[in-house]
Amino acid sequence: MRLTFLAAALLLAGCAALAPVPETAGIDAVLIGEQHDAEAHAGIQQRWVSTLAQRGSLGAVALEMAESGTSTAGLPPTATDEQVREALKWNKGTGWPWERYGPAIMAAVRAGVPVVGGNLSREKMREAMKDETLDVLLPGPALKAQQQAIRRGHCDMLPETQVQPMTRVQIARDISMARTISSSAAPGKTVVLLAGSGHVLPDVGVPQHLPAKFVARSVLLPSQDTGKDYCAEFKRQQERHRPRPQAAS
Repeated sequence: MRLTFLAAALLLAGCAALAPVPETAGIDAVLIGEQHDAEAHAGIQQRWVSTLAQRGSLGAVALEMAESGTSTAGLPPTATDEQVREALKWNKGTGWPWERYGPAIMAAVRAGVPVVGGNLSREKMREAMKDETLDVLLPGPALKAQQQAIRRGHCDMLPETQVQPMTRVQIARDISMARTISSSAAPGKTVVLLAGSGHVLPDVGVPQHLPAKFVARSVLLPSQDTGKDYCAEFKRQQERHRPRPQAAS
């Protein structure tokens, strides 16, 4: 796989929201890595999708936010938001806010471009936790980096026994998204993936699982300070799910 890790158009400009969308001729896929709760990223994603659609170079939009196997391919450009949500199974408790991703998705639909899910179902994620074959699909340093990212992403509060299973899930999700991108590729067109920033990293993410001759570009959107204390919130979640001692009878 030929991969260019390009943050320059967005990061070096100093203002991602105003940076122009570059030409994508000869590029099979652009992998846009977001911070899920960064409000500014939604507009950037919509602009990428709309711009490539207007140029006639958008082949498909793949989503981390919808399960693999879902697609809007059978819908007309006039489809309603509700029809699109149903096609992507967005109404099945995905947890992803439609108001956040809907504008980019609908920009593709209005242009007659299919939007496809790339993520695993919860059932397949549970299966991945036990799949030891996933442990050998990344080079040693990349696997360790992925494991460390899992630890950091859980504020170093995750029990060590859960690190390997959670890493397997991350790898399996990357593989699923890579397969979705590959199957959606079309000559002369570019597939756009919308996913979390960790999924688009060249050394550990989706790019590791794309075909050898696939030309991809990763675009990492700049982080945004939301003022949230993620570790404090994660700690509260852990405490809510911690078993409570039973009162003596």
